[in-house]
Amino acid sequence: MVMHVSEKDPSDERGTLLAFLEAQRGGIRRALLGLSDEDASTKPSASELSLSGLVKHVAEVEDVWVRMAQGLPPTVHRDASTWADSFRLVEGETVAERLAHWAAVAAETERFVLSVPSLEDTFPLPDAPWFPADTRVSMRWLVLHLIEETARHAGHADVIRESLDGKTSHQLVAEAEAK
Repeated sequence: MVMHVSEKDPSDERGTLLAFLEAQRGGIRRALLGLSDEDASTKPSASELSLSGLVKHVAEVEDVWVRMAQGLPPTVHRDASTWADSFRLVEGETVAERLAHWAAVAAETERFVLSVPSLEDTFPLPDAPWFPADTRVSMRWLVLHLIEETARHAGHADVIRESLDGKTSHQLVAEAEAK
């Protein structure tokens, strides 16, 4: 059971960064192995987090950041009245549908990152109280931020899954490899 991100070409920074991002996505996806939508929506701690909610959230966050870098509005607009919906399935949504959406977002992220002329190209952060005024960040920063955000939630997914049925990430990697 290998849990190492391989660097296929040491000169391919984009490929290496995208491989690390995909490894973190995989951790969240594996946390859902063998669970029903009902199980995936369970909140086994004092937190409001569930595995299905994490999948929905990370997909929306990735979409927001990549579209921001492209100068486009997010696919899903959230405000204070709908923010909590980004962490839970709402009527008609399923884990499979949210995973398919995330796969499409991930494909767009990869296409975009591979298409930008340079990882040193920048885009502006929006005017918000949590960002410094008039700040621009690089495409490299974007991918590193997506890795950071996804890894944080992959850790949450590990804890939630282990709380549900005792399965650890190592066990889930072995199950995924056996399929």
